[in-house]
Amino acid sequence: MIWLISDTHFYHKNIIKYCGRPFIDVFDMNKKLIENWNNKVKKDDIVIHLGDFGRKNIFDIRKQLNGTIFLIRGNHDNDVREEDGFIIVEGNIKIGKYILSHHPLEESDGLINVHGHIHEKESLSGINISVERIGYEPISFGDLKKYE
Repeated sequence: MIWLISDTHFYHKNIIKYCGRPFIDVFDMNKKLIENWNNKVKKDDIVIHLGDFGRKNIFDIRKQLNGTIFLIRGNHDNDVREEDGFIIVEGNIKIGKYILSHHPLEESDGLINVHGHIHEKESLSGINISVERIGYEPISFGDLKKYE
């Protein structure tokens, strides 16, 4: 199965305040995000993370998560490396009628843009799957139709 998620921001304490996330602190947030992830994603599944994975302890978080993770590098992913257990994607991924990116795209060549970056805000140009919009858990690729 293929899963999608964006903007987890593991260990980013200020994101809780900035986006009104319902967590006491980063440890509470990290624990819940990992639990939600592993409740859905199995070891053999694929996860496409649309950027802004986390701020620190990248390898420690990654080793707790199920699945093979393709990471579309976001603006907060400078420290994320393939050695941490990711397949890094610079740019976008096209799958069928969708184009997956970190930032919302101005031009999507007739494809539906699935993106993150804007957190709790509604997308004006596609489907925003930042965790604040999808219940802090990955969504299946098949469920994208529900967000169109």
